[in-house]
Formats: sequence, structure tokens, C-alpha cells
Amino acid sequence: MKIDKSAVGAPCWVELTSADPSASKAFYTELFGWRAEVDPRPEAGGYTALLLGESAVAGLAPQGREGGPTAWSVSFASADADATAASVRAAGGRLLMEPSEVLDLGRFAVAADPAGAAFSIWQARLFQGVGLLNEPGSLGWVELATRDTHGAKEFYARVFGWSVTVGEMYTQWGLAGHDFGGMMDMADQFPADTPPYWMPYFAVADVDTTAERAVGLGATVTLPPTDVPDGPRLAVLHDPQGAVFGIHVADPAAG
Repeated sequence: MKIDKSAVGAPCWVELTSADPSASKAFYTELFGWRAEVDPRPEAGGYTALLLGESAVAGLAPQGREGGPTAWSVSFASADADATAASVRAAGGRLLMEPSEVLDLGRFAVAADPAGAAFSIWQARLFQGVGLLNEPGSLGWVELATRDTHGAKEFYARVFGWSVTVGEMYTQWGLAGHDFGGMMDMADQFPADTPPYWMPYFAVADVDTTAERAVGLGATVTLPPTDVPDGPRLAVLHDPQGAVFGIHVADPAAG
């Protein structure tokens, strides 16, 4: 990710919805050196901000539905959540949650692209989103896994104005010449019943050491540390509650 500050259309927040928030908090604070701050307001429902130093890097929310999976979600910044929601519908997507106010922090909606991959829309008020990008322990990249790559290119370009750079093996998303994410074709690599999804990658100083530490904390490795041609060294893991996330070596030239 080369975008190092808030920008309309870019990823601005990642949030883990967990069936066991205490266990999730213990895992990620130990793995990335984050600290947790619970919003004390009753109406916040136990929402927890995860910080690196003084910078917010992610959120942690309790699972509101019995039996729901623990999973990461990605939010994209919008100047007008209602207008973006209308664009989602016009482009063939659907709204899973209509735009609504989140305390005094911002306006929020949950949507799905035409293939069913869910993402969130965030119109900032008092809270802008992540305060740090691309540094070890912070968000560094976001990735869409889908079987409808052609439809995704058209949908996200129309809704958010993203640029689409298609390589031999991978497609990258960007804004104003700065790439921040990519797309993987699920094709035959996943079981047929695996739905499409968005996934965050967190930058780390050492992928191998971080992956080993994650396994020691109860994670499982989906993709072992790998050098990507013309890209960073990375790995993909499932945390102890089953949420998938990636790690990649921080790019000293990012930003």
C-alpha cells in the first residue's frame, strides 16, 4: 500500500468481529504489540479500539449473532455514505446494512459486491479511521478473493473510482497512481462453497518470525512465508478463532 493517509475511496479501517473478543484481543496484542482500549459508553456495546502506540490500527467488536464466524472486514472511506450506497446499488451490488450514524464518530454502511463479497463504507466525522499505514504492526494492503474478477473490476471502478492494473498473475487496485490493494482469482484454489471475501494484510518487520510467533499463539498457516515475484514476502494465516488475515514485509519505500 502506497497510500499513507486518509483518502476518499481508499481503505480506512479494518475490524475484527469475534465470537470470543477476549481471546482475539489476547492473540493480536501479543502478535503485533497492539494495546486495547474499550469504549466505555454503554451504547458502544463493548467496541474495542486496537492501537499501536497512540495510533488506531484496527477495531474489535463482539459477535452480535449467535454462531456467526469470527472474521475481518474492510472499510473504504466515503465523502457521502448515502451517495456511495446508492452507487453500490446502481452498480449491481446490495446493501446489507443501510447507512446509519455511529455515535458521533461517523456514518457507516455495509454492502456486498455483485458476487457477494462484503465490505463497509465509512463517512468520517470525529473518527477518521486508521492512524498509521504501512508501518510494522499496521494495515499494509487489502485483498479481494473472488471468482468474478471481471465483474469486480467494473463494480469497484464504478463505485469508488479505483484504477485497475492487471498483471500476469495478479490485479491491483489504486487511486491517484498509488496502489493499496489487489484481487485474487479464487478459481479452483478454494472449495466451491467458500464465499468471496475481503482480507487485510498487516505489515511486519519479519514475515517468517511473525508467522512462527502466530503459530505459537494458536494460529494456523494457510500460505507459508513466500516471496512473491515483483512483490513482498508474505504469508496468510487463520487466527485461533478462524479469521483469515495476511502479513507482508513492510516496504521501506511505501508512502
